Amino acid sequence: MNLWRFPYKMGKMENVRKKHEMLDIGDDARRQYIDASRTFSAYEDAGRKAESVRGGMYWRTQNGGEYLIRTSPTNAQKSLGPRSPETEKIYESFTARKAESRATLERLGKAMERQQRMNRALHVGRVPKIVVEILGSLDRAGLSEHFTVVGTHALYAYEAAAGVQVEAAALATQDVDLLWDTRKRVRFVAQMDVLGSTMIGLLKRVDPSFGLRADQPFTAVNADGFEVDIIRREAKEGDPHPMRLTDNEDEFWAVQARRAGKLLSAPRFSAVIVSASGQMARMNTIAPAEFCTFKRWMAKQPDRDPLKRQRDALQVEVVEQLMEEYLPQWLPEDGGIEDGDGT
Repeated sequence: MNLWRFPYKMGKMENVRKKHEMLDIGDDARRQYIDASRTFSAYEDAGRKAESVRGGMYWRTQNGGEYLIRTSPTNAQKSLGPRSPETEKIYESFTARKAESRATLERLGKAMERQQRMNRALHVGRVPKIVVEILGSLDRAGLSEHFTVVGTHALYAYEAAAGVQVEAAALATQDVDLLWDTRKRVRFVAQMDVLGSTMIGLLKRVDPSFGLRADQPFTAVNADGFEVDIIRREAKEGDPHPMRLTDNEDEFWAVQARRAGKLLSAPRFSAVIVSASGQMARMNTIAPAEFCTFKRWMAKQPDRDPLKRQRDALQVEVVEQLMEEYLPQWLPEDGGIEDGDGT
């Protein structure tokens, strides 16, 4: 049973829907993507295990005795008790796990470099490098759980999983939308405090030319004109409004977006994406059927730019075709999803 299947209604004109060109990336590139994705997933898993042994342990002489001290990455210290057979075992286990974790990450890091070279040689990916770098930066900072990629860039995740490339017109955009989960704001702010940074500061580490637009403080733009928008659900359940991501005066404001609450609760879709240079990152987005429901609704909004409405409709057709031809496990059951303005 596919636990991700859920009711959804395909487009009313599905029987006469235009067929869109899907470029098969080829067997060699497909095999390479599979190998590279496995290496990337192993590297992710090793990184999560390494979290448990961040910081250090050492013996401190104090008041005539020795005590085992645990240090955090921010150098906070905690005593685990006086030296004893029990604390010696804790110390030995920790140091062994830390050494093993370091060796595993080093070995997988080299494997990642090889996979990146192979990705580039076989033209596996085409995701804009800046998008891969932003998502990678969020992951390294421990912030991936707080953001969902929504909008046009989600198509890169769907096509990667399908092993094809969709037509360029469906991907034409110079901005990426990051949906911030306001329900986790306290945890987000705490992590930013540990990092000693802000969201705009993290973007500047990727590209120093990023800066907030004076007229749109929820948008950062770099010297190439690429924009990062931070959106949020409409205020509810005591959400502060307006809301900065952190309390820093130079920080992003998050802009309310209609139906963003539905996107927060939508089934998830995750795929490893690859840039033309071979770099990899994980994109967490919404399930393709939910993407179609949202984009079909967007295409009907009279206050939306007509050119964007045309692109919305095109993307619905492309993603529905991807599900039908390449991602049947994501095809929803017959029925219908509410198509109202729920938040």
